[in-house]
Amino acid sequence: MRLCFVVESGTDVRMVEGLAERCDLTVVARRIRGGVEISREPTRPVRLTVGSASRSRFAAGVFSTICFGRMRFDQVLVQGYGPAALAASLAGRLTRTPVTMLVCSPVESYYRCRRAHAEPGKPFRAWELRTLTGLARLNARVGGRYVVVSEYLAGVVRSHGGRRPVHVVPVYGVDMDVFRPASAPKEELRRRLGIGAGGSLIFFSSRVSPEKDSDTLLDALALLRQEGRDVRLLHRSGGHRALQALAAAHGLADAVLATDAVHPERELPMSYQASDLCVQASRDEGLGFSPLEALACEVPVVATAVGGLRETIVEGETGWSVPAGDAAALARAIADALDHPEQARRRAAAGRAMVARRFERRAVFDRLFEVWAAARPG
Repeated sequence: MRLCFVVESGTDVRMVEGLAERCDLTVVARRIRGGVEISREPTRPVRLTVGSASRSRFAAGVFSTICFGRMRFDQVLVQGYGPAALAASLAGRLTRTPVTMLVCSPVESYYRCRRAHAEPGKPFRAWELRTLTGLARLNARVGGRYVVVSEYLAGVVRSHGGRRPVHVVPVYGVDMDVFRPASAPKEELRRRLGIGAGGSLIFFSSRVSPEKDSDTLLDALALLRQEGRDVRLLHRSGGHRALQALAAAHGLADAVLATDAVHPERELPMSYQASDLCVQASRDEGLGFSPLEALACEVPVVATAVGGLRETIVEGETGWSVPAGDAAALARAIADALDHPEQARRRAAAGRAMVARRFERRAVFDRLFEVWAAARPG
């Protein structure tokens, strides 16, 4: 199958390689100023075209590639429901090429987080929100089908109107052979990582943005340290410098161990395995892969009860679930998880079983390609 994957806002290399394993893949990506279009260099053959950084000019390029490019595609997969998705859907109608919109996050909800929690360079503008909402509704009318990563997002796209098919497929899933329980003591793993063996280590990998709520997590960390607890935060993200600056503003510069993003398969699993706990403090979340990867490593998880996280982190079963924006509740849940290791191990083991059953990498890509097989013309 000849597949065109349209990437408007950057993508994880695991998504690209999962597609490239099974088809002849072309990636058409919008240029990301100061960032990368694909998180890592793919190891499999992929044709990559990088277009304009302007969303409107990139959308025009997507339309031209699908309609007038030298290659004809059997399927088009496009990120989200923005300008590029609209261009791809219109081109797909003209060329009779099936188009699938891949939705991994609640775009409008994320944007609304800026209203009350604005950060430098990310102001809230009412007209931009209206534009996002308008594009969502327009894509619901003229687009093809949706693939979403959670039931929560299925509800989000259905709320836009239209009657397009919606398939819940949590791509790119979790590779259970890579993300697995540690085979060495945490002290040894921390020594290998050069982060020291003392205290409790909390893993947090989200970018610094209004929807991820780093402030509440740092407030919770400060509360725990005021109680005399030796807790540290391990952060692996391209936004690590912003988190370090935020930690310093909270008086927690010495409590945060932050580095750039590491390789998602060769290095990231050890960071989970070396940690006592993984925390996701989001104000909203499409699904949340970091908690799933932590559970696959049998590392317990504390997460906010929002979005797709409510489908995976169930209080008393697969982790600890707390209200969003409540630093005191978050601190109490972290303390409870650290103080009750047997309970933490039980919930983490149940979480790994859940991830294996619902999110295993090969199975979710199988489901994605089954969706496409049913959508082929004729």
